[in-house]
Amino acid sequence: MSIDNFTGKAEAYAIGRPGYPKEAIEAILGLAPPGAVFADIGAGTGKFTVKLAESCYSIFAVEPNADMRGQLAITLAPFSNVKIIDGTAETTTLPNHSVDILTVAHALHWFNLDAFRAECQRIVRPGGLVLAIYNLTPGGEMIHISQKTVDAFFSKPSTWEFPNPMDYTRDSWIAYIASQDDVPLPTDPGYEEHIAAINAAFDRNSVNGLLHCERVTKVYCEKIE
Repeated sequence: MSIDNFTGKAEAYAIGRPGYPKEAIEAILGLAPPGAVFADIGAGTGKFTVKLAESCYSIFAVEPNADMRGQLAITLAPFSNVKIIDGTAETTTLPNHSVDILTVAHALHWFNLDAFRAECQRIVRPGGLVLAIYNLTPGGEMIHISQKTVDAFFSKPSTWEFPNPMDYTRDSWIAYIASQDDVPLPTDPGYEEHIAAINAAFDRNSVNGLLHCERVTKVYCEKIE
C-alpha cells in the first residue's frame, strides 16, 4: 500500500465510513487485563480508536498518512490517554513488548503480512493478543479480500460476528463512496460523471431519503506466544 492512497479523503472517511457496534467493542475490551496498553494500527481517522479511547486504557494510535492523521487528532482531541504515532504497520516505532492488545480495524489487507507479523512479535508482550476487525457487507468483494487476508495472517484465530447495519443519507452515502481509495477526488477528471452516477444509484435504491446497508462486524483474535 502507498501511504498516500487516502490523501484527500480523510474528511469523507470520517463522515461516511461505518463505526463499530457496541457489542463488538465490549467483547474486545473484555479481553483486556487490568491496566492494558492497546495499539491500534492503521488507525485512520479514529473510527475504531475512539471507542477504545472511551474505555480510558492507554492507547497508541499508529497512522502513516498525514491527512488521515490530522483528522485522527481531531477525533481523539478529548482523550489524554491516546498517543498518536506517525508510523506504519511494518515499522510502528513502538518500544519492544510495550503492548498487551494490538488491533487492526478494516486495514489488515493493506499490510505486508510477513513484516507486520514480525512487528507484532516485537511490540506485543508474550501472551498478548492481536485482533483484526472488519466491517463486511453480505455479497461484497471485501468478504473475499478479508477472508484471504486473515487466512494468510492468522493460524487458528477465535472469531466473533456482530450485526452492524447502517442507514445512509445522500450526503453520508456520497462521503462513504468518496472515502474509497480508488474513487476520484473532486479535482480529478471524470469526477462530475462519477457523482452523477452515485446520485442516480442512490435515487434508485433509497427509501424515504435513506439507503439501508446491512453489515456485520467480524473480529479475529489470536494470542502471541
